[in-house]
Amino acid sequence: MHTDESVNAYLTGNLLAGETYKYDPQDKHGPVLFLLAKPIAQLGGAKNFSDLTETQLRLTPVLVGSAMILLFGCAVEIFGFIACLTAALLFAIAPLPVYYSRYFIHETLFVAATFGLILSGWQTLKNNSLWFAALTGLCAALLLACKETAAIHFFALACGAFAAWFTTARKYFPAPKIIATSLMVFIATTILLFTWFGQNFGALADLFHAIPRVVARAGGEGHAKPFFYYFELLDPLFILSFLAAAGIYTAICDTVSGARKAALPLMIYAVAVALIYSAIPYKTPWLTLNLWLPFTLLCGLGVSAIVSAFNNKAGRWGAGIVGIFLLATLGAQTQELVFQKPADEKNLLAYAHTTPDILNLPAKLEEICRARKIVQPRIAVVMKDAWPLPWYLRKFSRVGFWPPGLETGDADFFITTTDAPTNLTARLENFRPEFFGVRPNVLLILWTPRPADKLP
Repeated sequence: MHTDESVNAYLTGNLLAGETYKYDPQDKHGPVLFLLAKPIAQLGGAKNFSDLTETQLRLTPVLVGSAMILLFGCAVEIFGFIACLTAALLFAIAPLPVYYSRYFIHETLFVAATFGLILSGWQTLKNNSLWFAALTGLCAALLLACKETAAIHFFALACGAFAAWFTTARKYFPAPKIIATSLMVFIATTILLFTWFGQNFGALADLFHAIPRVVARAGGEGHAKPFFYYFELLDPLFILSFLAAAGIYTAICDTVSGARKAALPLMIYAVAVALIYSAIPYKTPWLTLNLWLPFTLLCGLGVSAIVSAFNNKAGRWGAGIVGIFLLATLGAQTQELVFQKPADEKNLLAYAHTTPDILNLPAKLEEICRARKIVQPRIAVVMKDAWPLPWYLRKFSRVGFWPPGLETGDADFFITTTDAPTNLTARLENFRPEFFGVRPNVLLILWTPRPADKLP
């Protein structure tokens, strides 16, 4: 489990134990992930944090990611069958969406809410429907309740909508009651979710406090990357860039002629999101999913244009064979990066991921406890940042966490970083160190008491 996953698991465990969700603007994001994860974990039999398993937690993004593939069927009217089929296949097969649809973080849910907002917003403009207006407000609220960076997408979508209105869709300007319905549903849903259905109204003030925190984090905070970082993750072998370029060309040419009205706003949204995310120094690989949605749709439009350009069966068969080859190549990449080497240091998707060696830590503790007949071991973890250890030590009932420098008291086992605090030096004289990898180039030490016959 990645550190972020373990933090989210701990918060889910608190909800299972009967605690009320409290929004924390300090990097914890919104409540939607926990709202979905809690009942799914309960169906799996979990009643508290120690009961949880990786499978129970990761089912949430898996189910949402799978449902999102089906959502492309709802987009056929907007983008066309071939474009949506292409995008759906890319979401189902490519390494990036498959890898992070197995991560217990907010990103997959965030992208699904984004897509829902695009689909419902389009139908609202087209049909002037109160039902779709309410659905648009709901999707917008879910997007914000996933992550505060929803503001970026609201802006980018507004840019795309303005482009559509300015060029071909002026007759679709929504009536005042449509705008009012969307806004009211958005506000009501946002209040319900962030206050955890009226149990914590202080969360609304905290939501505004998140703004300076998001701005500060955008500066990098140890995660600063170059401008083109996301483009390397989107298409490392440049397999899809040609298709996306064809989609952009289609967006410009076809929209001017009125043949495909959704292409231009999609392109504007894609460019706006890509530029904003790339300009922000703070970057992590899972944020690339926010670019993947418009990127795959542009690829789909490119494929649709290429297929339309072939007027004979031979050309279409040739295009189909090339398409199968590209999908097979992506499938091979997914097999390696997602299933064979998911935590490998060379895997660009495994960003600061927990190493498999950490699995040996709880196993070693259990082995020593059995050998020495320690029923409830006292474990003292002394380090500045203990995550993801709370997840891996969740089966032990007597675990304490201390920052370096504080007195821990007696314990059967100590866990520290490689630079153990000086105030523990005397206490650890009769303990034997054993090293475990926690992240690439990051080690921790399990201190176990020496047997009596080996004491100095």
